[in-house]
Amino acid sequence: MTQLSIADKNLEYVWHGPAAGETPTLVFLHEGLGCVEMWRDFPERLAEATGCSALVYSRAGYGHSDPKEGPWPVGFMHEEGLVVLPTVLDAFAIRKAILVGHSDGGSIAIIHAGGTRNPRVRGLILEAPHVFVEEVGLESIRGIAELYRGENAPKGAPFRQRLARYHGANVDQTFWGWNEVWLNPEFRSWNIEEYLPAIKVPLLLIQGSDDQYGTPEQLRKIEMGCQGPVRTVMIEACGHSPHLDQPDRVHELMKEFVECADLSAL
Repeated sequence: MTQLSIADKNLEYVWHGPAAGETPTLVFLHEGLGCVEMWRDFPERLAEATGCSALVYSRAGYGHSDPKEGPWPVGFMHEEGLVVLPTVLDAFAIRKAILVGHSDGGSIAIIHAGGTRNPRVRGLILEAPHVFVEEVGLESIRGIAELYRGENAPKGAPFRQRLARYHGANVDQTFWGWNEVWLNPEFRSWNIEEYLPAIKVPLLLIQGSDDQYGTPEQLRKIEMGCQGPVRTVMIEACGHSPHLDQPDRVHELMKEFVECADLSAL
């Protein structure tokens, strides 16, 4: 695993497949408590199956990237989508990108695609994205705060201990930075639907039927707002992380989407 310096922060990343420019690049944007390692082998498998290259990186504050000082601003996803991600794409000389975003990463992909209208972005694959705040999501975020403190912890490794395997000594800063900004009263009005009309590239939307952080209304808003072709798939017996809960099904959906995007024309 190597690191890249972006805006005075060192970000960890992994690259799979051909060099940048030889093929389109799948750019993986992790969830609110994710990082490179938490994608497991999914990016590598998808890169091999599609012939694309894949860039997987941890945002500042996550994994083995540099810490992110708190308190996090309500617009932290806007900063990632409008400032950091363009710089990352530049650093790797990526000319043709398909953004693969999970949860917060999906929202960052929407902000980037709609806010920059970057011609390098040729498609969006979004797992459990959110474009507005729902009470069901806030309830779940309050619940995992209790788990993190050790309250009502299920049998097995405590939640904080499991997260520390991925975020190391920065785990407390990582968790509370993310948790507290989502529960900030100012965040209730957070909404990124304004970015949808400018998105004209193909989209694949994936959500689990048992997603505890959002309802299908999130996907409906994206379908209605975007100008590009949209395919929406709800997966049964699946929670907030489809690529982990139903990896084979999600792998096939993403592979099919990339193949149907006619890579030869990208």
